[in-house]
Formats: sequence, C-alpha cells, structure tokens
Amino acid sequence: MNAPLLNIEVADQQQREVDTDLLIEIASSILHDHGFINGELSIALVDDPTIRELNQQYLNHDWETDVISFVLEESSDSLTGQLIVSTDTATRVAAEIDSTAAAELALYVAHGTLHLVGFDDVTDELATEMRTAEKKYLQKFSIPCSNGEA
Repeated sequence: MNAPLLNIEVADQQQREVDTDLLIEIASSILHDHGFINGELSIALVDDPTIRELNQQYLNHDWETDVISFVLEESSDSLTGQLIVSTDTATRVAAEIDSTAAAELALYVAHGTLHLVGFDDVTDELATEMRTAEKKYLQKFSIPCSNGEA
C-alpha cells in the first residue's frame, strides 16, 4: 500500500526574504485537516505587476490582489491546486495596518488554501466563517491575525 503523499512547493519569484517553510506548514495543516492527504500544491510568491497581470488574465480583474487560488483537480482525499501570492501587497498592507509582511503572507496563504478546500467569502456569513478559520490556523502557528475578526 502506498503512503499518502501531499507535495507542497513554493516558487519564489520575488526579491523579499520569506519563511517558505512556515507557509508550507500552514497550507499542509489546512489541507490535512480537511481530508486532503494526497496531491500537490504550488505556492507562487510574486510581485504586484505579476499578480495584476494574472488577475486580469484569469479573472478579468484589472488590479493587484493579495492571493489568487486555483483548484486544478480534486477528489475525495486528493487535491491539486495553485496559490499565487503577492509579497508586494503583503508588505504594503502590513505597513498600513501595523502588522508584518510575514504575518500578512501567512494570512494570504491560509485564505487561499481555505478557498481550495471549499471555504468562500461571497456573503457576510461565509466571510465570517472564513475569517474564523483564518484566525484558527494563524493562532496554531503563533501568528498575529490581522483579518479584522475579533
């Protein structure tokens, strides 16, 4: 019998120093907790011009954003997906809200991974569920949560 395999890799395409191991741990924790024990996740760390271009290309949104998530393949216990995360946005927002870029990146990875496992934030009720889950996972790794959830 083959052991479960969940492969998470970070493609760091930007210039800022990032604790990629922590981002992998956050995503892995969320995926495992939601029953995904097999599959692959790619986390691309990019700058604002790159995420703006991808946001326009794939979602027809002509602006920078924090994270874009794509489910490429999914079954009951397997997920193949991709997160694209802007380190520029994390740095800018962190300065605006008196947080750190590392905490913002962790939040963006948690947020994107939660989207991959089925969370959404299109209504107030769903957004509250998403914020609560984000806070839970950030607290698990002793990261301050700046998502507005009390």
